[in-house]
Amino acid sequence: MAHAAFQTATHDSDIRIYVACLAAYNNGILHGRWIKADQDADDIRSEIAAMLKASPIEDAEEYAIHDYEGFDGVSLSEYQGIDEVTALAAFIAEHGELGAELFKHYGDIDAAETALEDDYCGEYRSLAEYAEQLTEETVLIPESLRYYIDYDAMARDMAMSDVLVIETGVECVHVFWSR
Repeated sequence: MAHAAFQTATHDSDIRIYVACLAAYNNGILHGRWIKADQDADDIRSEIAAMLKASPIEDAEEYAIHDYEGFDGVSLSEYQGIDEVTALAAFIAEHGELGAELFKHYGDIDAAETALEDDYCGEYRSLAEYAEQLTEETVLIPESLRYYIDYDAMARDMAMSDVLVIETGVECVHVFWSR
């Protein structure tokens, strides 16, 4: 069944980063901290500063992201900016797997957000289901022709250039108009 508008998801898992002290790491010592990523960037910077201050290496200043969890397959680099991390974490926390897949497709949070706001058609069991609903809502189909319409073929044609389809589960696709 289609949804009229995008439903905001609640992301159940913790979205977090493991930040390591590079001075300690370069001296063969593992020193770092798991930090919740979907919080304010300044709060993350404060936690990083506290981790560096507690480093076994005096005057440690540099850090790197050595691990992360909860980003639903989105890759982070070792030196990803904290502002980028928090924006991405907040986006995934709000939109869940769909948000992560949109970010992977567009590579940009603003473009992914625009797609959600302006181009989202809904959630369907298949693209053919969307093609059928769209056709029936926009065209008066004579009853005698109804059984001759090939919605699977329409869906294949739509997928070539008209729509972006993101699959988030079995019989669960999200449809977006392409720009």
